Amino acid sequence: MLHKFKPSIASALLATVFSFSATAADVEKIHFLIPGGAGGGWDMTARGTGDVLVKEDLVENVSFQNLSGGGGGKAIAHLIETAERQQDTLMVNSTPIVVRSLTGVFPQSFRDLTPVAATIADYGAIVTSTDSKYQTWEDVVADFKENPRSVKIAGGSARGSMDHLVVAAAFKGEGFDAKAVRYIAYDAGGKAMAALLSGETQLLSTGLGEVLEMSKSGQVRVLAVTAPKRLEAAPDIPTLVEYGNDTVFANWRGFFAAPGTDQAKIDEWNKVLAEMYSTDQWQVVRDRNGWIDNYKPDQDFYSFLEDQEKQMGSLMRELGFLK
Repeated sequence: MLHKFKPSIASALLATVFSFSATAADVEKIHFLIPGGAGGGWDMTARGTGDVLVKEDLVENVSFQNLSGGGGGKAIAHLIETAERQQDTLMVNSTPIVVRSLTGVFPQSFRDLTPVAATIADYGAIVTSTDSKYQTWEDVVADFKENPRSVKIAGGSARGSMDHLVVAAAFKGEGFDAKAVRYIAYDAGGKAMAALLSGETQLLSTGLGEVLEMSKSGQVRVLAVTAPKRLEAAPDIPTLVEYGNDTVFANWRGFFAAPGTDQAKIDEWNKVLAEMYSTDQWQVVRDRNGWIDNYKPDQDFYSFLEDQEKQMGSLMRELGFLK
């Protein structure tokens, strides 16, 4: 009799475990589609978000796919073309989806996808290596004034994109011609960082979140950030505003689903994303990366995107990137 009972007891225990694991999380699975390579802001945002959602039992399973190319266009096209198979997929994106649509880098816009939520904002950072002759932003300005071509700036995205726009705006804020900025484009933040550290370029334009930990460990020096005032997560890093430069810019990041995704699914995702903000795990990830909470659920997010399209279009025309 004992032998007969053992399997049934084990089966009952297993059934209990599986039943618990199936109901422990609010969402069964999310597949994160990342339009750039490893080490960039999109990659860090998707993986940081996914890790917290799993650790806090808000999502049962997460997976990640890096699909770089075309300034993010390859991943967008993939999500649209395979929409029927992407019902559990969230693609991370940010201001570039607006910028690159305006410039025609790819034919689609946020309207061809399903905006789910904006989640964070990340200020721009102007970075140099620790052995650089540039100790302050003023040193860079002095060199640029003497010879703009002598100052090469790396960025992890194409010309006319976010990293380019931010640094162009910074030099414009000093009274220079934004079109004189010598911007060198790399595919994703990791390659742009390698260019800086190898001496290919003297500066790097990126998001603060991508370099904050490296700055704290002494691997790079952040000369300035595009925040209106110093950040709690980075109290030693000056702002451009402190130098009398009015350039302030925060790059939002958020998530999009395939076209045709139903509202129930969007609501399900927003429920777990909203809950994520109150968790200890999220606060650790957010502060480590110097991010700012910037939650906007689907309808608010869509309205925000429409407004930003107008604002970015105006800035890009002013800087000469759009006619």
